[in-house]
Amino acid sequence: MTVFDPVAAVDELAKGLEAEADPERAENMARYMKNHFVFFGVQSPVVRALTKPVLTEAKTATADQVVEFAHECWRRDQREFQYAGALMTRKWAGKLGPEHLPDVETLITTKSWWDTVDTLAAHTVGPMVRAHPEPAATMDRWIESENLWLARTAILHQLGYKEATDGERLFRYCSMRAEDREFFIRKAIGWALRQYARVEPDAVRRFVTDNEDRLSGLSKREALKHLNR
Repeated sequence: MTVFDPVAAVDELAKGLEAEADPERAENMARYMKNHFVFFGVQSPVVRALTKPVLTEAKTATADQVVEFAHECWRRDQREFQYAGALMTRKWAGKLGPEHLPDVETLITTKSWWDTVDTLAAHTVGPMVRAHPEPAATMDRWIESENLWLARTAILHQLGYKEATDGERLFRYCSMRAEDREFFIRKAIGWALRQYARVEPDAVRRFVTDNEDRLSGLSKREALKHLNR
């Protein structure tokens, strides 16, 4: 059995990313992300294709090695590395236990922007909370955090739950941050409610009506987007 080496795997990935680098596209991608990050200029489908062999190789990885791969990706400068790290924790979220949530918190709060945070929220934290009862208490802490990305993660972590969504928890979180003036929190509230409206449309309508004066226009529009058609 091949032993998975997280650092060597990132080094190998780097060779592929460097071979596909496009400086002109990199400038455009950096500009789109408000120049928060530098890029190789490799488009998302290519990043996924280059990362796929690593994800397959990580079938033999331990949970700690999965996390170390992600941390190593976060240590690299180009944003495509962080995309690969998020893909790794998404693919192998089932390996991660409650003890790895602090590691994921570090990923969320480091080099933070919506592009990585949303993947971590819905596809890493979400499965972790669903599989283990302990992290739910961490979500209760994150929703009150001054770090907007932790609060956004708490709101969005149930995006993929569908009928298994804890509606009480979702509405409570949305109510707690309903008057938040931060765009990314307002958008997250609307997005989470819109997804839940696919399974509980009447409950979402009631929540929006009951909180008409507290929710932002953005949150309300997003929440009711499909219900008003």
